[in-house]
Amino acid sequence: MLHRKVLVFAILLQTVCTWAAQHRNKALYPAALRMKRGVVNPTFQNSIEDVNLLFEILLAGVQMEDEHSAFSVRDEELASLRRTHTLAAICEDVLPRKLTDIRRLTSDLSRHHGPLQRGDFERTVLTMVYTAYRQAHTRGHQRDVWAESFLNLYRAIKQDLTAQ
Repeated sequence: MLHRKVLVFAILLQTVCTWAAQHRNKALYPAALRMKRGVVNPTFQNSIEDVNLLFEILLAGVQMEDEHSAFSVRDEELASLRRTHTLAAICEDVLPRKLTDIRRLTSDLSRHHGPLQRGDFERTVLTMVYTAYRQAHTRGHQRDVWAESFLNLYRAIKQDLTAQ
């Protein structure tokens, strides 16, 4: 009788551990774990100088027309920096650029518990910048869909910043 209880408990424990491992390891940005350019789980902002550089790049102007076009910085001097190439790799290879992928991300973010990891937070903000860019350069019904995605990402960031 005791062996049967131990066996049932072991099976139950194994089921719970398997379920927890599957849900804990679900990445918000799976492409970050399989980067094409050799860097795994890349982040751009590692210092205050990087934050200032990102602001300068965005202020100078970037181009990211659609999910198939390359990320480019309009200022040639900024575009030649090594850190800008890292940002381009993140924007082209990691960030979701299709509307369906962004909707999947916002759905995953709405179910996410606890604070976002630093890299996920950064990628969510960059995805929000991308959706704002696409919304500004789109007409008609698609513009409303991009605006909805932007608002959902904003809510996720706000939730992360205001969580207790």
